Order: sequence, then structure tokens, then C-alpha cells
Amino acid sequence: MTRPDRALTSADFRPETPLNRFFAWNEARSRHDRRYDALRAVWRLERDPAIRYLVGPASTPEAAAAAARVLDGLDAAIGTDEIERHAALFEALEAIEDHVDLAALPVHQPPRRRSGPKRILVIKLSALGDFIQALGPMAAIRRHHRHDHITLLTTKPFAAFAEGTGHFDAVRTDRRAPLLDIGGWLGLRRMLRAGRFDRVYDLQTSQRSSSYAQLWWPDPRPEWSGIANGCSHPHADLERDPQHTIAKQAEQLLMAGIHPTPLPALPAESGALAPELAGRRFALMIPGSSPGHPGKRWPAERYGELARALVERGLLPVVLGGKGERGLAETIAARAPQALDLTGRTELADLVALSRAATVTIGNDTGVSHIAAAGGHPLVVLFSGESEPSRCAPRGQNVTVLRRVPLAEMTVGTVLTAVDAAIAG
Repeated sequence: MTRPDRALTSADFRPETPLNRFFAWNEARSRHDRRYDALRAVWRLERDPAIRYLVGPASTPEAAAAAARVLDGLDAAIGTDEIERHAALFEALEAIEDHVDLAALPVHQPPRRRSGPKRILVIKLSALGDFIQALGPMAAIRRHHRHDHITLLTTKPFAAFAEGTGHFDAVRTDRRAPLLDIGGWLGLRRMLRAGRFDRVYDLQTSQRSSSYAQLWWPDPRPEWSGIANGCSHPHADLERDPQHTIAKQAEQLLMAGIHPTPLPALPAESGALAPELAGRRFALMIPGSSPGHPGKRWPAERYGELARALVERGLLPVVLGGKGERGLAETIAARAPQALDLTGRTELADLVALSRAATVTIGNDTGVSHIAAAGGHPLVVLFSGESEPSRCAPRGQNVTVLRRVPLAEMTVGTVLTAVDAAIAG
């Protein structure tokens, strides 16, 4: 393509596309990503000089082909909002770094990567809903690194579940040592350094997980995808905070050369159904939420009225929740005595089995609703004004989001209409 005689900028890419965001992020910083500098350097060069700039005059045919992929990818991504073309350029930039250290240009130095299978670390610590939403990115990482060894660093509640996903070769637990627990931090440092990781995908992207990048000091840290200061593969988007969690992680991985990222999906085999559910069509009900956010709860009395209507439709209402939410189940049972109370009786694996078998789920904005969405069956999720659905609502194949502020004013009829439509759809 004909290129203008000026520097390459974010304006050369369609607004709200990954490369537009990547360039805008770099334009706002004094310290640039090496890939940004390389793309700007070859922008106004003819093809052969551009290839020599990227891989040197004495390059191998494989290196020259990788450089050509970068140039072709750059031309294809300019002026289009097709995300696949933007992803292809980031993938091409990953491929060329197997041949040369882009950070050293214009001096040509060999790549910092070692050959052969890589050792990969994925960090995802908590909470339940966030962990479930990370299943899609985890699957994408497994697909991309299918020949590599992948370790997950998580917290104890999710370790057994993570082992059953098939995405990881090893699972390690982080007890999240307090700031002044020097022994705990030293133990974590030993664990991380002993892993000899080549790359880290930080899917937690919190202040805590970003600080883990410093635990390799004074040695060089691994390649790092996330938001840690100075990381090799930053999620370079100035507007990342308002993004939905799933979109945020998908773009983070795209900028590290991984695309596409699927929606979360539950493991095929996990847990068992309660004997009372054998051969029954049932609807899951999730009337609780975090104790610190009572405003997220649709009144249990309304759930009771909804349960009664579901019984009339041939569905057995099944109430889920922790031990502390048995009072909600009792309120529901007072209006629908047929409802099955499983509060305090389910482990994470059981919730997976229930979500995979339910006809429909109705729930508040809470972690279990994300499991239901990943199960693939219809979910109607109820939002109050305490959280923003565009940032955190469950996503799946059949998810209906209803919002009312205050949530107590949402009628049973509104929810029941959505449930009927979801089942029919």
C-alpha cells in the first residue's frame, strides 16, 4: 500500500480497535513498547529495507518470512476494524521475536527466548465469578501453548476445580500472604523462581498480582502479559478499566499474540446431581449475594412467587446458596413448598453439574450466576444499581440481563416473561 510521508500514529487505525488502543497507549507514555517502536521504524521504509531493519541482512529465510508477515499484517490492519487482522499483526510480532530481539533494534541481537517447549505460568487468584470468567482465556492459552507446560497459580478454593478443567499441567496455590508476612512472600518467591517460567499471563491484573513481577529481582523476570510496570506484553489500553472483564482479558491476550478467546465453558465432567433431581426438569434459583451487598438481592418473597409459577410450568425450583442463606430458602419454600433446598449442600463441582443440567437459572449478580452462564443453558440474571452489567454481567450462549433500580421494584411478571422467553429461545 502507499504510505504517507509521516509517522505512524493511532489515527491510522480505526477507532476502538486493538491497534488504535495500543498506539494511543504508547503515545501517552515516555517509555514505549518495543513492538510500537519497531512498527513506527519500518512504516516509511520500502519492503526490502524494512525486512533488513527487522531481522538484519544476514537473516535466515525463516526470519525473513517472519518479517514479511509483520509488514503484510501492518498493511492489512490499517483502516479496518476486522479484529482478525489486528490479531494477525500481533501474532506476526510474536513470531518475529523467535528470531530477533525487537528491543535491541536497530542493532540486531538474537532472541531472548530459548528454543523448545516453554514453561508458562497463569495467575488467577479469585473471586468465584472472576475465576469462572477466566475459563475462556485459560482455554485460549492452552490452545496457543498446546506443546508447552502450563502451571496455574490460584487460591485453595479453586485448585481442585482448576485441575479438572484440562487446561493445566500443574496447579499451585497461593495463600496470599499479608504484606508483613516476610516468610510467606519468600516462600512464594522460591516457588515462582523454581518454576523457571518463560512467560506469565496475569489474568488477575490486580495491584497484588502485578507486584509478583518484582519477585524475580535481581534476575530478569519472564515475559509478562498483564499490567505490571515494564512488562513485556502489556495490556496497552488507556480505557481498559471500563471494559467488561471478558473483553478486557480477550484484548490482553490478543496483544500477546493469542486470538480468539472463547466464552467461558464448564468442564464436561464435574460433580453429581442430588438424587431428588433424577429425571426431573428443574430451575435453579440463586436468591443470595455477597453479604456486603444486600442491595443486589431481589426479595426472597418475589423468588417464592416466581418458584410457585415455575412449578405450574412443570419445573422443580432448586434453591442454591451458602449455609448463611438458608433463611432465603425458607422464605421461598413458604410460598412454594415443592422447592428443593440445596443451600449449604453444594460444592463447586456440584454447582457445575447443576448448571449443566438445569432447564433455566434465575439469579442475582453473584458468582454462582457466572457458573450458570458457562453451563450453556438459559440464565436470567437480575441487576440492581450496585454494579454495572456492561462491566461484569455473566456472558454465555443464552443470558438475559434484567436491571431495575432499586431491584426490589422489579416485578415477578417481568422476570417470568424473561424466563419463558429464554426457555423458548
